[in-house]
Parts: sequence; structure tokens; C-alpha cells
Amino acid sequence: MSSAVILYGPPASGKDTVTDALTAADSAYALFRRLKVGSGRTGTYRMTTSDQIDALRSSGEILWENARYEAVYVVDRPELNEMLSGRTIPVLHLGQVESIDAIRTGVPEVQWTTVELWCPREVAETRIRDRGTNDTAARLAAWDATDRLAPNQADLRIDTSRHTPAESAEMIRQAVESQCPST
Repeated sequence: MSSAVILYGPPASGKDTVTDALTAADSAYALFRRLKVGSGRTGTYRMTTSDQIDALRSSGEILWENARYEAVYVVDRPELNEMLSGRTIPVLHLGQVESIDAIRTGVPEVQWTTVELWCPREVAETRIRDRGTNDTAARLAAWDATDRLAPNQADLRIDTSRHTPAESAEMIRQAVESQCPST
């Protein structure tokens, strides 16, 4: 059975940083780069057009879609399947509780490990300001709107203000291994 990881959390909870540590520690893991239409950060996304998103919608190939920061973000089935067929362990970044069930239900043949990343709001605010993206208010509003997961929704919870990225990555690797020992 293929494995994949959902890193769930609000802005600045450490999803990018922990993913960087995870992929550096183990080349089996790779960031799932969501499709994005809109302005802002581009480095961790596959930039696309509204027409391409519409085509995916009409063909039923979108597993999850959300709009935030004047942009649209999409988790698409073709890219996820491509990563899984290459024996890669995709790492998806999500920030809405509903997205977890949508992804798990949409791809039930995968052993999903859901990790909730969190940190105190004041830590998130410092991290957001340090990025220099000039959208602190919008990101803090998104932080405030991000619900915590129910106890049965997370396989692992990590406070990234208490654990280094390397420690977090190792905890995730152990959680994935315990759920799917053949990985």
C-alpha cells in the first residue's frame, strides 16, 4: 500500500520548514506542489491558469480546492497519482479540516498519516513578519480561522515551537513507518 502524509496547520505552523527537513532526511518524501492561480508566493506551487483549473473541475480530477489570499489552490488527482506511482511519499500541506476527509475519501487506497502542526499565535506572528511578505494581517486572520483537529483526526500532533524541524521530521517518519511498516 502506498503512503502519503498530510501536514495540517495554520499559516506559519511550520509546514514548509518541516517538509524541507523531512525531504532532506529521507529522499522517499517529496512535497506535493498544489496548483495555484493567483499572485503571491510561487516557489512551492505549480502555477497554472483558471482555464486549466476549470478543465480539471469538469473532468472530476480535483480532490480539494480552496481560495485564500486572492488565489485558488488545488490538490489534483493526476499529480498525486504520478507521485504515488513513482513510489514517492507525497507530503500535502492543508489548512482546512474538511480537506482531510476530502483527500482521504478521494484516494482511499493510500495509507494516509495526518500530522497536525501547531505553534502559539505569537510565534506564528513572528514567523510571518520574518517572511517579509507584507500580508501579516491576512495570514493571522487565516491562523485564527484554522480549527484544531479533533483527537481522532490526527495521527500525530507536533508543536513546532517545541521541536526542531529535524525532530519533527523524525517523528513523522516514525509515524508513517508505524502505520505502514513496508514503507
